[in-house]
Amino acid sequence: MPFVFEPTEIKDVILVKPKVFGDSRGFFMETYKKSEFFQNGITTEFVQDNHSKSTRGVLRGLHYQKAPKAQAKLVRCTKGKVFDVAVDIRKDSPTFSKWVGAVLSEENKHMLYIPEGFAHGFVVLSSEAELIYKASDEYSPENDRGIRWNDPDISVDWGIDFEPLVSEKDAKQPFLKDCGDL
Repeated sequence: MPFVFEPTEIKDVILVKPKVFGDSRGFFMETYKKSEFFQNGITTEFVQDNHSKSTRGVLRGLHYQKAPKAQAKLVRCTKGKVFDVAVDIRKDSPTFSKWVGAVLSEENKHMLYIPEGFAHGFVVLSSEAELIYKASDEYSPENDRGIRWNDPDISVDWGIDFEPLVSEKDAKQPFLKDCGDL
């Protein structure tokens, strides 16, 4: 099996560790294989791929799309290192408002599967980082939403000792308690 699927503290968020075949020439790895993912409970059909680049200290998030255009994501870091976070925003979930995070890097090649019903964000820990992620639905501006990255009711521990660089849009996002349209 080319992947190890590790559950996190929040049901349905899964850390995926691919098997990497490397030698002096470089490496090869599978980044997605429908049959393996389906056998391990990830039955999401992905329809869009995204690629972002950010510099050290940039914090993006916490982003989500509301139904009917909610997105599941499979996130991986292809350059640099990030701390990637998923926040449960499913109102009927026993882990509502809880978060999990994982370091994703070009070295560890880990991926984080984030199902629908979660907000997503990350902070860049290296001089720059590139993320590639699959999404289960296309981007929909009218369903695009966010939650403030430093919401005290969520209390994400970003693991940083500096003030992050946050976009004007992300700095003005509402707190979770003020998000009526989850």
